[in-house]
Order: sequence, then C-alpha cells, then structure tokens
Amino acid sequence: MMDILYTGPVPAGGESPMAVSEVSPGRPGSTQPTSQRPNTCCFCWCCCCSCSCLTVRNEEDRSRKSLETRMETIPNCEACTKPTLEEMKMWGQSFDKLMKNPAGRNVFREFLRTEYSEENMLFWLACEDLKQEMNKTTVEEKARMIYEDYISILSPKEVSLDSRVREVINRKMQDPSPHTFEDAQLQIYTLMHRDSYPRFLNSSIYRSLVHPGSRTSSES
Repeated sequence: MMDILYTGPVPAGGESPMAVSEVSPGRPGSTQPTSQRPNTCCFCWCCCCSCSCLTVRNEEDRSRKSLETRMETIPNCEACTKPTLEEMKMWGQSFDKLMKNPAGRNVFREFLRTEYSEENMLFWLACEDLKQEMNKTTVEEKARMIYEDYISILSPKEVSLDSRVREVINRKMQDPSPHTFEDAQLQIYTLMHRDSYPRFLNSSIYRSLVHPGSRTSSES
C-alpha cells in the first residue's frame, strides 16, 4: 500500500546537506517529536547516498505569520526511494526524466541551492501542488500565497518572469484556479532546463552519483 522509503545510514557527525541547508536563522535546529502531526518526517535520499529524518516544522509555530516562514510550506526534500545507477544516468539524458523523479528533483534542488536559485524549484513544486487542489477556497488561499512568495516584486524569492506572463497572472488572480500559474510554471521550467540543467550535469554533485568512485577521495 505504501512505498518503502530508503532509510540508509546517516553519516557520522550529523545530518545530510539537504537537511541542514534550509534551517531558518533564529530558529532552533533541533527536530520536533514525530507524534505532533501525521507524516511529520520524510526520509530523503540525497547526493551522498545517505538519509536523514527531516521533521516538518509545526504550523502553529509563533513565527508562522512572517513572510519568510510562510514560504516554508514545502518540505526540505521529497520522500523517495533510492534510485538505481541506471536511473541516475537517465537524468543526464533527459531533463523531463530528472523532473519526473522525486529523487532526481531532490538532487537537482540541492544543486540549485548552491547557485542560490532554489526558488525556481520551490515555485514549480508549489504550482504542481496547486494543480491537485479541488476546493475553491483552498485554491484561492494557495494561489495568493504563491503570488506573494514567488511573483511579488517585494518577495526575496521572486522568480524571473517576463512582463507578458506577469500580466496573465494578474488577470487570472481575479478569479484564481488550479491553473493560474501555468504559463509562469512553464517559463520557469524552461529556464531551469536551459540555464541550470547543463551546469548540473557538469557539477560534482551529479558526477559523483554516476561515477561513484569519484567520492572516495572526498570520503578519505
């Protein structure tokens, strides 16, 4: 019924890079008990082939009202099974295959963090989540949050969109639907494909996955 998540060994000395990189300033780094809400942790496979338990932050936290914490609605990484070497090599052949694979998205997202452009993936994931929503009130609320978090020029995580797409979004925001950001999502997808993806394929993050022996020097 449920997918079995990969729960490989955690490196001695701490969490994986994915778990550490998004801890907000001023917020305690310790995880909260998993009993506070269902599905509070996701076991993520990361680029060093290790896993750590990420505890989703309590939504009743007193800091939730700030803009920065409002953008933390997407987990640090998606739950996924450990990919095979063959699957990882396929990521290098097709950006679509990379983006359709949860483990692939996790690794690519880790790379985007190193380039300070993770907001592109966060926006894309938020749009995918919105497309699954059926309740009109929830659609309107999520659309408003996406606009404030990624479209507004006042947001520190504003994504790069042209004026035509922004005009389309502004019109659609008068009556939001699950597809309000479809044009913007496609533009950001294309941007990641053309701009970030080629560098990802040449990065040490990806090359260490498809050529496992290259990690030995860094591990010693």
